[in-house]
Amino acid sequence: MDLAFIPSPSVGVVHLGPIPLRGYAFCIIIGVFVGVWLGNKRWVQRGGRSGTVADIAVWAVPFGLVGGRLYHVITTYEPYFGPNGHPLDAFKVWEGGLGIWGAVALGAVGAWIGCRRRGIPLPAYADALAPGLALGQAIGRWGNWFNQELYGKPTDVPWALEISSDPAIGRIGGTYHPTFLYECLWCIGVAALVIWADKRFRLGHGRAFALYVAAYCAGRAWIEYMRVDEAHHILGLRLNVWVALIVLVLAVVYFVISAKKAPGREAVVEPGAQPVGGADGDTAESGTDEAAGKAKVSVEKPAAKTVADDDAESGADAAEESATDESGDKKSEDTADEPAADAKPAGSGSTKKP
Repeated sequence: MDLAFIPSPSVGVVHLGPIPLRGYAFCIIIGVFVGVWLGNKRWVQRGGRSGTVADIAVWAVPFGLVGGRLYHVITTYEPYFGPNGHPLDAFKVWEGGLGIWGAVALGAVGAWIGCRRRGIPLPAYADALAPGLALGQAIGRWGNWFNQELYGKPTDVPWALEISSDPAIGRIGGTYHPTFLYECLWCIGVAALVIWADKRFRLGHGRAFALYVAAYCAGRAWIEYMRVDEAHHILGLRLNVWVALIVLVLAVVYFVISAKKAPGREAVVEPGAQPVGGADGDTAESGTDEAAGKAKVSVEKPAAKTVADDDAESGADAAEESATDESGDKKSEDTADEPAADAKPAGSGSTKKP
């Protein structure tokens, strides 16, 4: 008897009166909020304004949801447009089925529109948001756990996932690899890797985002290979495995080319915001040192001028005193000579007799 250490929820939705509360939807919403929160924090650290990430997310999130659903419906069209399919079910996003490739691709279009409206470079915004996207995916994957979907091959490992049978959809009960958990843990590792590399190497111009894409695709390739749900195959590999490998190569190529053409990080990420670093990562510090040096010079120069002025004034006072003393001495000598000049020689009185 297989013992499942990770039981699946008996239900994926709880009704609050007429309002259905779906675990899948809650996981997606929480993931979006965490991604925006972390993205905003990193954006402010890069010199942007608080709230800008959320404002642009108003464009990116709806585009991402539509893109994710379109990718799923196009690559898994049989339940919707195949024989005995139900086209209206394509709109039932709450039942699961969002392709990350379409979500990121079309979400980037929405982000580009939001960035363009605010005069913000899209690569800088993507760099700030990259770790948050990975954490958002990690949380969102638990929605698959609520829906009992996208699990791996049968296994009896201690961390196996128990899946209940459902003949209506052809689901066979048993214990399987919890691929949702594998991807969750991998995404957390990707987020940590991007944060570390960005801090260590000061990635800019979209390279932090490219690192996130490449690292995620590397894990998604082997996790996708373990899944047993229906999927299209090309040359013996699942379609999503091929997509992961191709996107991985493109991300690495972009990273290398970007590093050569635009090394360093953007000095200004948002018009009117305070720059925190230049292309080489030292602009802010050197600018601060330069400003401090100028301030020091401007303080020292007036001080030197004051000393010189004091010396000049002292010299002027000394010269004035010296001139006054000389004038007084000369006057004293003149005064002393006047009586001598006016004095009559002895016996020079009148000789007229009376």
